[in-house]
Amino acid sequence: MNAGLKFAAMLLAFAAMLTVLPSLSAAQQPAASTPINLVAGVGGPVSANSNWSNYSALNLVAGALLFPATGSSTTTRFYIGFTGGTEADISNMVMYTTKRGTTKITAVTPVKLNGASNPSILLSSTKVCKVTPSIANPCVVPLDTLNVTLSTLNDYYFVMYFTEDTNNQTVGAANAQYPITSLTGWFSTGDQTQLKAGASIPAGYSGQHPYFLLYVMSH
Repeated sequence: MNAGLKFAAMLLAFAAMLTVLPSLSAAQQPAASTPINLVAGVGGPVSANSNWSNYSALNLVAGALLFPATGSSTTTRFYIGFTGGTEADISNMVMYTTKRGTTKITAVTPVKLNGASNPSILLSSTKVCKVTPSIANPCVVPLDTLNVTLSTLNDYYFVMYFTEDTNNQTVGAANAQYPITSLTGWFSTGDQTQLKAGASIPAGYSGQHPYFLLYVMSH
């Protein structure tokens, strides 16, 4: 083979390498991470609880029940569910942290939706709920991701206060119908989201199903 043919062969080989490299690069890129459950969420059908005007929903995420993989996640995201209503007006949302098995608050973390701790969630919008919220088709709304790593040494209380108005009179909470979740909760009249570090978690906990809170995931 003369020098000209050798050079042409080298060019062809180099061109072939260039066509292969992009596909290899795409194949080596990591796929988008799938959210992991940090605790056993609500499985199976849900039940409903309506009229949340001037009520707070309180939900316990117990440190003792966190999955082992939780420690590998530096973020936490709450998913809440609705079974009725056209608009949910929330005055405030927080997460209280306590030492495991105690009720003294050690930290207060704001919880937000689209950057706001006091969102109005338009449940009648197909951008929020693909179908009208019901027991058969609960509308699940993911809140903003928190830059918080949950610890088995702590307990966490997610609390939402629903504004006293007519919109919230028809709002329905998606609740666990069967006890196949490690999430628990209760409700209380008035705004229970204004507590500071050093205060105690409001009374009323009895180990019942969670209210609104369906899943706690990594993102």
